[in-house]
Amino acid sequence: MRLGPLVLLSSLVLCSTAPALALTRARRGPTSPKIGRRTSKPKIQGQRAIDDERATQIQSALIRSGYMTGEPSGHWDTQTQAAMEKLQADNGWQTKLVPDSRAIIKLGLGPSTASGNSIASQDTTPAASQTITIARK
Repeated sequence: MRLGPLVLLSSLVLCSTAPALALTRARRGPTSPKIGRRTSKPKIQGQRAIDDERATQIQSALIRSGYMTGEPSGHWDTQTQAAMEKLQADNGWQTKLVPDSRAIIKLGLGPSTASGNSIASQDTTPAASQTITIARK
């Protein structure tokens, strides 16, 4: 008849150790490094290199602007990179990443060149603008 207190005591011991048995690994904070997880390599996005045709266009524009000498080689080399960095530094733009979109536009190779009009060649004087009058009936 002493079995009742023995069962009660063993069940209390079992209930108190159950949470300790459930935690088999240490808890980590949200910023701690994950151990044992496999991670895939990050995918490289964006443009990896400058196309040879585009490099020729940029080199030709740099030669016209006086930042390069010689003939365009068609390859993005150290001479072209140095000329582009000089152009960007002269205008107060970043020089670590090349080419900067503002530098491309300044060279006349921006998005408006696809239609045949460069930003530098557009006439913005008031005499060049036309006034359109709409008559109401």
